[in-house]
Amino acid sequence: MNVGPVTGPQRQFPSGAQYAEALQHTQLCFHHPELVGARPELTKLGLPRAISGAFASVFSLTSAVSGRRYAIKCFTRNVPDQERRYQAISARLARLDQRELSQPWNLGFEYLADAISVGRDRYPVLKMEWAEAVTLSSWLDDNHARPSAVGRLADRFGALTRDLDALEIAHGDLQHGNLLVASDETLRLVDYDGMYVPELAGMSGTERGHRNYQSPMRGNDDFGAELDRFSAWVIFLSLKAIASDPALWNRLHEPSGEFLLLTEDDFRSPGGSMRLQTLLAHPDRTVSGLADQLRSLAAQPMDVLPPLALAVPKQRVAATITATASTPVPPAAGGLPDWMMTGHVSPDAAPTPPQLSDAAPDGFRTRTLLDVAVAVVTPLMVITTVVMCVAGFSVSQIEAGIPGFVAVALTLFARSRRTERTQLRATLSKLTEELAQLDDPVKAADKLHKERAKFDAAEAKRTSALPRAQDKLTARYHADLKDAEKRKVRKQRDIDRQIDGLAEELRETLARALANKQSTYVRDQLGRQLIAQSPPPGIGPKLASRLAAAGIRTAADFKGYRPVQNTHYNNTGAVLVLSSGRVIDVNGIGEAKAIALDSWRKRVVAAVEARQPTSLAMSERQLIEEDITRRRVQLVDWRRGVESETEALRVKARKQREEGLERLNRENSLAGDRARQQRQEFGRRATALQQNSALHEVLSDAVETVRLRQRGLSLGSYVRFLYIAR
Repeated sequence: MNVGPVTGPQRQFPSGAQYAEALQHTQLCFHHPELVGARPELTKLGLPRAISGAFASVFSLTSAVSGRRYAIKCFTRNVPDQERRYQAISARLARLDQRELSQPWNLGFEYLADAISVGRDRYPVLKMEWAEAVTLSSWLDDNHARPSAVGRLADRFGALTRDLDALEIAHGDLQHGNLLVASDETLRLVDYDGMYVPELAGMSGTERGHRNYQSPMRGNDDFGAELDRFSAWVIFLSLKAIASDPALWNRLHEPSGEFLLLTEDDFRSPGGSMRLQTLLAHPDRTVSGLADQLRSLAAQPMDVLPPLALAVPKQRVAATITATASTPVPPAAGGLPDWMMTGHVSPDAAPTPPQLSDAAPDGFRTRTLLDVAVAVVTPLMVITTVVMCVAGFSVSQIEAGIPGFVAVALTLFARSRRTERTQLRATLSKLTEELAQLDDPVKAADKLHKERAKFDAAEAKRTSALPRAQDKLTARYHADLKDAEKRKVRKQRDIDRQIDGLAEELRETLARALANKQSTYVRDQLGRQLIAQSPPPGIGPKLASRLAAAGIRTAADFKGYRPVQNTHYNNTGAVLVLSSGRVIDVNGIGEAKAIALDSWRKRVVAAVEARQPTSLAMSERQLIEEDITRRRVQLVDWRRGVESETEALRVKARKQREEGLERLNRENSLAGDRARQQRQEFGRRATALQQNSALHEVLSDAVETVRLRQRGLSLGSYVRFLYIAR
């Protein structure tokens, strides 16, 4: 037989089943010395166990030469430039210095051209080191309740992506099945089919990666060092979220689901994604921040996506902002907290102080004729009063003081006629009225602060209630699944028990049918043996007649005798036992004749039983077997029906969970909208309060200024103004 490599552009590769068939004879199909005679891992059916992917099947083989275990990848589809790609990848990885890597994530492999024979042709295989590790999703199944371990794994994953970025290498299909977790909780990368290394620059990609980890913007032409960035963010977010809140694994992940926490639909329609909205609303700012970043990245071209290394600084900034925002701010000097005094109103919006120069004069202005007259008359009146008192005119003190009183009254009258006092009174009245219309800024700020604190507490309660409600729905979903599975197992176990019992039932039914047939034959034959025709010894015609009169004509009419003690004659008699079980006493039948009759019957029975049939007829057996077969088919159908019923219960439980989660998401979205509106209202009120506070301060200063100016219009100031014009 001429076995040779397959070449040409239309090369066809075997299927996984064909490879499995060939691997049953590794001493014949392999040409590599370490693989000849290797022992494949087998299924329960004794066939080589295959792990099938998009265009290859992987088998586990243990070398008969070295005893080492290998993963052998057999290709089921042609990949352009396959050998060149693997040689470039192998050469690049071989040059890595393990001491410079964060962990031993790379596995050695060897591309073997024409290494395996299937039929008449030879095909290439990839011989890879076997990694003693579990997939990331399996590891999370067992360890998601260990937040510190998941957090450490997230950091190790971040370190792995930094290694790849520094080396300008991209795996091309980062996902839960290609990330293995070793016993020391370090990571291993497997499946290098779509890997990019700088030596492959300018070539196109061979695959687009797992859909639940790739950007919606990734196309067939994307093939470069940035290939892993979106999937790295997806995995890092998932690990950080689970480390922060282990309940998210059961809430957002599905058993055996081909994703961690998010799927392709969540990236394509983030607005309608329950999973992504849950992460966006998570109280942990790191989780919500990463989720918001991922939502943004899903709409960006592949070549502008940032590396995962930027996640850590962003988280630190976010944590700083969060700490600052959550720290209570003491009230400012004006009575308002700083959060109300800064960032809400632009300087242009500040209130303009009232101009008091015209409305509230700060002193007396130009003197009027009345002022001049008072300035002239007042000294004269004072002098007159002094002269009258000093010269000794015979006048009373009251009369002497009249000129002085007139001078004072005239001065007061002239001062009252000044417009400056009227203007100040009007201005003060207006300012006081405006000030009274404003709320006390300290009290208003305290009220707003209390309302906001109450709102924040209610929001915290609402946001914390959402995960609990989601957990409750998820727990109910898993409980329903568990109940459905228990019901299925219980019913199938009962059906299997019945199916297993059909063989014994068939045997018993056949035996029972044969026994019935034999019993019928014996009864029929015994009914043909007349006592009168072949009487037992000692039974003459007369006794035979008496027996017939008593209902005993044949061997089938009775089944024995029973001795009885005759006390009257002090001897032993006998009664015959009919087939019905009733006993009769036949005159003339004593114990001896009863024994003779019983012996005769036993001889007849023995002769008949010797001739009875020993097996069922074919038709009789076939009827019984057909009935058993019909019941077996019925039980098998019932068993299938149990699986269908269980699947219907699963679908119902899943639908109830999805509807419940959708309802919670819808209610949370509406509540979030209301909360945003309320925050906007708080912002509006804070802005108004800031403006009112500034205006209150301005008006208070203006009132104080007016009152100071009123003191500047006193009587003494007026007198000084009369004579020195100041």
